[in-house]
Amino acid sequence: MRRVTLGCAARLVFAALWLLVEECRAETGAPSLAERVIWAVNAGGDAHTDVHGIHYKKDPLEGKLGKASDYGVRLPILRSSPEDQILYQTERYNEDTFGYEIPIREEGDYILVLKYAEVYFAQSQQKVFDVRLNGHVVVKDLDIFDRVGHSTAHDEIVPFSIKRGKLSVHGEVSTFNGKLAVEFVKGYYDNPKICALYVMKGKLEDVPKLQPHPGLEKREEEEEEEDDGEGGESEKKSTSTSPKNPVRSGPRTPNPYATDNSSLMFPILVAFGVFIPTLFCLCRL
Repeated sequence: MRRVTLGCAARLVFAALWLLVEECRAETGAPSLAERVIWAVNAGGDAHTDVHGIHYKKDPLEGKLGKASDYGVRLPILRSSPEDQILYQTERYNEDTFGYEIPIREEGDYILVLKYAEVYFAQSQQKVFDVRLNGHVVVKDLDIFDRVGHSTAHDEIVPFSIKRGKLSVHGEVSTFNGKLAVEFVKGYYDNPKICALYVMKGKLEDVPKLQPHPGLEKREEEEEEEDDGEGGESEKKSTSTSPKNPVRSGPRTPNPYATDNSSLMFPILVAFGVFIPTLFCLCRL
């Protein structure tokens, strides 16, 4: 009961802070979040406007490439508001690499937001794929279930910039021709997919955050504590077991008898010495 109350309180505080930020932006004349989004699509689904005012278009690949799925509509999606769960419940996947082309006419700093939820597989290493941005790998070996578990919202956020005809992302630079190619790359485990995505002008701090996931945060904290504990124990063991003046050992000394065949020749010589006199005596008889 206490966890539920804390979760509700956290959501209310998050919503209140977000409304306060939006109100401050409105007063200062700064563009709202929805106004800074230049392109948004609800992959595999119909048009949708989320709680932040972002308008997602109907999937332009419908009937052209890949397959749309609404398998997730039967599941509640954690970390997402009830109004926007449809963004994580529908998806588009393909049996090969596929993607979207996004026209960008102005230079500046941008953010690509990729929305995901694993609604089918119930363990990791079942669906793993990469994401490329104009040929640059921006998300490597994405395993949604391994990141957040089943039926849980997960956003991949990729900042990039376009200046003087160049695209800069993750420390790599390439020529930009006015179109941003977002590709979902076929890997060894199942098919690549996307639930929804959008591109906006701005910085990382401008992107709306998903609701907190108590179970996920607790698991991350436990993993950190385990890592710290293992590190401390290993240091203690190494300091307690290692001698003060360690002696470095070199290669082992070769066995001097390894190539000595004298022990094998001795019985042969004895047998030969006995055989000759015996044969001589038999010949005389």
